[in-house]
Amino acid sequence: MISLLVLIISKENSMITLIQRVDHASVVVEHQLIGAIEKGLLVFVGIQPEDDQSRVIKACKKLLSYRVFEDANGKMNLSVQDVKGGILLVPQFTLAADTQRGSRPSFSSAAPPEKGRRMFDVFVENMKSLYEPVETGLFGADMKISLLNNGPVTFILNF
Repeated sequence: MISLLVLIISKENSMITLIQRVDHASVVVEHQLIGAIEKGLLVFVGIQPEDDQSRVIKACKKLLSYRVFEDANGKMNLSVQDVKGGILLVPQFTLAADTQRGSRPSFSSAAPPEKGRRMFDVFVENMKSLYEPVETGLFGADMKISLLNNGPVTFILNF
């Protein structure tokens, strides 16, 4: 079965993350499992040309404190830290696509590959310095993502 998630985002040239609360998620590259978590957050990260280390730090701190898990009363009052969940970071330049014209997305608003890789690496290093467990996808690879979204709960965060 093939699913298509279509997003129209007002991005204002800022880093974009799409987060999903999951019961489990994994990334496979060339038939090899490279990252997997149980309960936690699957975070797709879209880097744009203006993104820098200060945005990365802001994004990491917000993701760790963002309350998307239910407390005993069924309210979203708990963060990934509170529930001791995992974080799976996946680079996804398509989040920065310009979809305003025509029927084919343009990726000119995404960061150039070298900058995107550098900023994603900074994102991963910063997140790992703040929290464990953190798993990742592979920048520039053809990744197969599997997940069981809990809720479903999905948010778009711009930084």
